[in-house]
Amino acid sequence: MNPQASPGPARQAPAWSLRQLLYFVTVAETGTITGAAELLVISPSAVASAVEKLEHALGVQLCVRRKAHGITLTAAGQDLLRRSRALLDHAGELAEVGGGTGGDVSGNLTLGCYHTLAPTCLPPLLSAFTAEHPRVAARFLEADQDSLQDGLASGEVDVAVLYDMQLRDDVAGLELFRTRPHVLLAAGHPLAGAGRVSLRDVAAEPFVLLDLPPSSRHAFSVFRHVGVEPAVRYRAAGLETVRALVGRGFGWSFLVQRPGTGTTYEGLGVAALEITDDVPDVRVLLARSRGARLSRAAEAFARTASAVFSPPG
Repeated sequence: MNPQASPGPARQAPAWSLRQLLYFVTVAETGTITGAAELLVISPSAVASAVEKLEHALGVQLCVRRKAHGITLTAAGQDLLRRSRALLDHAGELAEVGGGTGGDVSGNLTLGCYHTLAPTCLPPLLSAFTAEHPRVAARFLEADQDSLQDGLASGEVDVAVLYDMQLRDDVAGLELFRTRPHVLLAAGHPLAGAGRVSLRDVAAEPFVLLDLPPSSRHAFSVFRHVGVEPAVRYRAAGLETVRALVGRGFGWSFLVQRPGTGTTYEGLGVAALEITDDVPDVRVLLARSRGARLSRAAEAFARTASAVFSPPG
């Protein structure tokens, strides 16, 4: 007789249902009972009843309902929202097993991406991933670094493409590629054709700052390391606005992200020059929450992202 493992403690069915969790998550994401009902194609009373029963089963208040102002999640509601998203994703994976879909990944995926990385990183990533996994409903969110890390922690974002700058302890990252900062000059600048430049050569000229953390903080840390203090003339929150101002001759800039074109939206020329000073490369990561288990869709996306940015050969 083969030895058998002793059974563990008897498990009990929860007092709540996956459907109630789905209704709750939809309410939280739409912000109103009515909006959730429209999305779920059921009556608002059915949605409200499901949320109330979920609160009763868990013994906590999940949201505060304010007439004409939608709902606001309590602290318990925020915590449950994060856990519910993960649980619903895992339930979907079990449905795939039961349906015999094998390795065909499906489900939902929310990809976050830092603002300045989005134009060059999102299109190739989404193109490759949707071609390989057409049954995954993928959506993306462009945001700043802090908001993306908040999204990873709350479960609103599954994975995020961001810079390896000022990451929190609860965020882990897979390196996708490295990029080197550069100086951007107007095409008519006397140094534009040099190809390489020291930060000291342009430090006294008007500077156009990409004022978008953590890019701005990174820039000033590099300046302190090199021993220069730029003369900030303009601050802009958008990469293309910075490039447009530089193209107009309003100053120079220090940038990490390098678009594949040497012209601004106006059609004016700009020149990207390598920096001769000791300036380190910047890592671009696919980040995740350390405390969360990736869904099959997120794991598949990580594999696709590594393949898209892997060096040729």
